[in-house]
Amino acid sequence: MSSFKEELNPAQLAAVEYIDGPQIIIAGAGSGKTRVLTYKIAYLLKKNFKPESILALTFTNKAANEMKERIKELVPKKADSLWMGTFHSIFAKILRIESKHINYRSNFSIYDTIDSLSLVQNIMEELNIDQDKIQPGAVRHRISFVKNHMVTPEEFRKSYVKSFFDEKVADIFEDYEKRLYSFNAMDFDDLLLKPIYLFNDKPAILKKYRSMFEYVLVDEFQDTNKAQYELLKTLVPKNGLISVVGDDAQSIYSWRGAQVSNMQEFQKDFSKVKIFKLEQNYRSTKIILKAADSVIKNNPNQLEKTLWTDNEEGEPIVLLKCADEKDEAAQIAKYIKHETSKKKLTFNDFAILYRTNAQSRAMEDIFRREKIPYIIIGGVEFYKRKEVKDVIAYLRVIANPNDQESLLRIMNFPQRGIGNTTIVRMLAFAKKHNLTLFQTMARVFEVIDIKERIQKNVKNFKILLDKYIGLKDKLSIGELTRALIDEIGIIKMFKEDNTPESLQRMENVNQLIAWISEYSEQNKEMMLEQFLEEVSLISDIDNYSSDKNAVAMLTFHSAKGLEWPIVFVTGCEEDIFPIAPKFSQDTSIEEERRLFYVALTRAQKKAYITHARSRYRFGEVAYQSRSRFIEELDPSTYKEVNGGLGRKGNRKTKKELYYEYFQNVDYENFNQEGASLKPGSRVMHDKFGLGRVIDVVGSGDMTKAIVHFEGNNVKQLMLKFAKLKVL
Repeated sequence: MSSFKEELNPAQLAAVEYIDGPQIIIAGAGSGKTRVLTYKIAYLLKKNFKPESILALTFTNKAANEMKERIKELVPKKADSLWMGTFHSIFAKILRIESKHINYRSNFSIYDTIDSLSLVQNIMEELNIDQDKIQPGAVRHRISFVKNHMVTPEEFRKSYVKSFFDEKVADIFEDYEKRLYSFNAMDFDDLLLKPIYLFNDKPAILKKYRSMFEYVLVDEFQDTNKAQYELLKTLVPKNGLISVVGDDAQSIYSWRGAQVSNMQEFQKDFSKVKIFKLEQNYRSTKIILKAADSVIKNNPNQLEKTLWTDNEEGEPIVLLKCADEKDEAAQIAKYIKHETSKKKLTFNDFAILYRTNAQSRAMEDIFRREKIPYIIIGGVEFYKRKEVKDVIAYLRVIANPNDQESLLRIMNFPQRGIGNTTIVRMLAFAKKHNLTLFQTMARVFEVIDIKERIQKNVKNFKILLDKYIGLKDKLSIGELTRALIDEIGIIKMFKEDNTPESLQRMENVNQLIAWISEYSEQNKEMMLEQFLEEVSLISDIDNYSSDKNAVAMLTFHSAKGLEWPIVFVTGCEEDIFPIAPKFSQDTSIEEERRLFYVALTRAQKKAYITHARSRYRFGEVAYQSRSRFIEELDPSTYKEVNGGLGRKGNRKTKKELYYEYFQNVDYENFNQEGASLKPGSRVMHDKFGLGRVIDVVGSGDMTKAIVHFEGNNVKQLMLKFAKLKVL
């Protein structure tokens, strides 16, 4: 074990070597929690725990794969037998093994959010629910949210219906669950719920897995939801061997049902829990750490910890004031070029983080113009692009012919003369005779009001699918996919279209074929069902590699667990970050603050924080006030810089010249009374920008100005406090 002592600090070593009971490791940002988890598993293996008796649950496939590779270096030959992966992938594996006990077949499909949304839309259409008045996306989110909280359709209808929207959700939810079952399909939430029901209903199966998994480890415990925590409590006895690692200050997924309270509950639900704290940060400079701490300390009810570092003091954070989103992008491009030349950095040393994906557009435009390479992580994910989903849908029907959503997706793709009217009639026939849509295709000649020509098209399509269903166990996944794509002519179709969009789609399908072929070569024994499971659970972040020399652009959420030498935390304005409650009802200010903390602590050497005075949002210019998180920053940790406000060469608009002038005014000594303020006066306000005075009322300390600001924004301001600047 000597190498362990050389590789770990005393706090890390103590956490690794404790294996006598339930353990919680509170691991601050950059404190080496992945290293601790990795070494702990290696330690267990060296202590003669069998690899197949260790269950390690992570939040991303990327984390699981990286840990497994590192364990192979520490303890060769044993890592491959570990049960290591995400909650969803591990329990999907268990559900396939035990499928008959929950009345499923082992070839069940896994529906991602797009598939679930499609199913919701189809149900709403059949129930005649107006999709303009009730958004299918909101319904899908609500269903997922309540399932994460382990609420059944019956319980939802009985205890949770408080509005017209909820009434409709209750109707859709009930049908949604029935259809998933009849399609032999599960959504993401089922992969966590079904194992709980399985373990509760079948004590013998619970006993089997309890005795099988002697030691359970959980990464990112602060982001577990109710179902995940219930699974852990079911699987591990109160005094069992379990180690959870987390940081309450980095809990950022309440909108997905995550409960930061699980960190506190763990200490009550398991007996004699030993607490370990990792407080030494290895990632960031002292300045960055001090700044992040000054913001996060504004959150109440935190688990006590004090992060510190032996790293250098570092450069102050640059707080960059920008005119608008275009100026923000231009400034970021300028500073990236400056930093690369000054410090001999490469483009993959930089990350630009934002609250919503829409914010990347202005930056993409500028970066293309400035010829700065960039990569977007988590935009439209590769496996969710239409043409990729279409190919995957074919494979899913071949693996599970009952998968109606996938079958509907490909019924007329590429076009084969099977229109919507035909599909509606087949669905009605299927419902009447208690058949699946796939079975109905075989009896299409019995469906009245379908023309003979179209009946033949349906029959030919069924023959094609039957052919590949017969081949799926005889060919490798790569061979099967290539033969299928050739026969249905997708590549040829895109080539003949010859538009930039169709050629890009063709490239994506070719990329998919190449990836499937490579994957198939490396995993020769893998069944089609297993492959489809991996695809459905993959995310863009799993494929991210810092090897490509390009600036990373991604959301704050996607950046979790990653790090770069220089990070830009952008769009730090009220209603953007923190996001306005009307855009995300599931997030609180405390969680947005934790998100800011996560974003800032991605930086190793230097951080930039940007905010714009105005931003084009929802079709109009909105004047922004800077984020409260900037106000919470320790002033000694940053320096303010005014972004360039130019548009064409050195020419500036009148408004920009006003801004530039008033940035240099000493406002505290500005003599408001000495300036003549009257109806018609042009004024400047820190928060509301440029405006024109409509009226002045009152006298002395009670004088008020009624001002019409840009964006049709009328405000009544007390002059004593307003600090208006007269132009």
